[in-house]
Amino acid sequence: MSWNTTKEKTGEKINGANLVAPPKPMDKEALIPLKSIHADWISVIPYAFINPNEPTVRFDFSDQWWGESIKGSSKMIEMAKEQGFNVMLKPHVWVRGQGWAGDFQPQNEQDWKNWQKSYERYILTFAKIAESHDVPLLCVGTEFRKTTVQHPEYWQQLIRKVKNIYQGKITYAANWDNYKNITFWDDLDYIGIDAYFPLSEKKTPTVYELTSSWERIAHELQEYSARHSKPILFTEYGYESIDYTADGHWKHDKDTLSVNYTAQMNAYEGLYNAIWDETWFKGGFFWKWHLTTPYRPERLTRTFTPQNKPTMDVIKKWYAKND
Repeated sequence: MSWNTTKEKTGEKINGANLVAPPKPMDKEALIPLKSIHADWISVIPYAFINPNEPTVRFDFSDQWWGESIKGSSKMIEMAKEQGFNVMLKPHVWVRGQGWAGDFQPQNEQDWKNWQKSYERYILTFAKIAESHDVPLLCVGTEFRKTTVQHPEYWQQLIRKVKNIYQGKITYAANWDNYKNITFWDDLDYIGIDAYFPLSEKKTPTVYELTSSWERIAHELQEYSARHSKPILFTEYGYESIDYTADGHWKHDKDTLSVNYTAQMNAYEGLYNAIWDETWFKGGFFWKWHLTTPYRPERLTRTFTPQNKPTMDVIKKWYAKND
């Protein structure tokens, strides 16, 4: 398998966007608007699902969204390559009734064995897809805050099995408050972080205030990168377009807050000011971008997507620097 088809270069920033998997088949032209903001990487996310009471990882089932299926995600990779994008394949698990995988923890030994076996099948399935499609970057997990700390040997073994199948670069997406607890970074190519660091308790902090907050965080990230001799990649980053968006999205009920495009725009600008030009920083994938119009598009007004919001101009300005 040749990897010369990818345009990734040493030191080149990843100008990335995490894609929302479309429920139904899409046309490749749906990716074109991403070029207008100088994005050159996209993240394809084939979700899997687990039930906390029966934690077997389920994926590629009949009523799943097209873009999350094996067939759909493979087709999205093909379309992205045709349009000149690089791809990160980022399998991501949704916990039924809870959502976030960060608190997921098997309750007994049998549950752990079931999850371990089924999760390995899920990841190795998409490692084979990544290899067959010359995908340059694979993420082996997202925000499993407990299982990565309690069972690091499982993850190390899984990474070895992935490397037997897949020749590209590999990362893991650690939650912002857990990346220092991950013990297998040396087995990976990038330190992946979902970078939702709380920055300010203000409703609309200024760019200067947010840049200052990021600079303190950046100092720790730089030291951590140097310690492991690995660049840091933001596997996810972004802000909702609401009041208090830089305070931590899990702290507030967004439906009770006002739309605030300035707060979202300032938060992006502050991040880019402090982080984007650093040599230890590889770049990142903002969260997130819709390829098709949702059933109720008005619900996107307060959400993370920068589409059709002033923040698009901020992303475009910074992504253009590395185009």
